[in-house]
Amino acid sequence: MELMVKIGALPNAPRWAVLAAHTVPLVTLPSGLWRIAQVAGLPVAEQLGRDGREVVVAISLTLVTEGLALLTLGLVRPWGEVAPRWLPLIGGRRVHTLAAVVPAMLGAAVLCTIAGWFACTQAAGMIGRVTQTPAQQVLLVVCYFPLLAWAPLLAATTLAYYRRRTTVS
Repeated sequence: MELMVKIGALPNAPRWAVLAAHTVPLVTLPSGLWRIAQVAGLPVAEQLGRDGREVVVAISLTLVTEGLALLTLGLVRPWGEVAPRWLPLIGGRRVHTLAAVVPAMLGAAVLCTIAGWFACTQAAGMIGRVTQTPAQQVLLVVCYFPLLAWAPLLAATTLAYYRRRTTVS
């Protein structure tokens, strides 16, 4: 219980759900760091084109991915139940359970679909196109493999949130 108080989780959130929610941003981080390393010109993969479009896409994808991953914390934090006061229109209001559950479960389904499609149709070809050495291939796989945990962690945390919010005490 002390861990949850220290990290600001709700006292009635299951410990496993709190740990799962805090794990989500960590599983997305390696792929973002890999993209940033590539943009910075480090020898992690074939260098990006110099027109700047790839750089903008890589950084934008990293920021959006981490931002979405951090939203998972709302499923175990107070701001996932009552919107922060500084938010326009909804600040201070109770968050409707389905307003959090539906987008989160849709997100988990989309992530699962993308992971399945990518693993079945794109992974081998992309690894060969993007990397030049076996070491780069291993680094790419190590950085992107944790993303496979995102969908199940999000789904499990969302189910815990739904149960907590809909269970009558």
